[in-house]
Amino acid sequence: MDMEARIQRAFRSLGERRTRPRQTIARSLIRLGRSGATFSAEDLLKRLRRNHPRMGRATVYRSIDTLVRRKALDRIEFTDGSHSFRLCESAGHHHHLACTRCHRVIELDLCVAEAELDAIGRREGSRTDDHAITLFGLCQECRK
Repeated sequence: MDMEARIQRAFRSLGERRTRPRQTIARSLIRLGRSGATFSAEDLLKRLRRNHPRMGRATVYRSIDTLVRRKALDRIEFTDGSHSFRLCESAGHHHHLACTRCHRVIELDLCVAEAELDAIGRREGSRTDDHAITLFGLCQECRK
């Protein structure tokens, strides 16, 4: 499923109306997604307000929250306490490699085996329902 369809489906699944601001947000996110860029909620708001000065902060933040909850948008937590968002190409389960200097994020199409996750859960007396893994380090550009 392509990025636009995932975003529209996420809004519809929660009964969100297809308003002009949401359509504008979706178009901007699709452009960001195709570029592979990460962004903060504030970055997105500033970008949107260039052409839509009356774009509401609450609308943008609620839309981001909706998309993260519906797994149409990924939230990447960095070791410095900051976070960014990314519209990943993969609609399926995946993980990330994040640069600690420039905050570039790369999608990783790999996963820990289900049996290993279950073993970790059993060892800790828990049941694992889901997981997200982000590996941190310096990207190729920052290592130069």
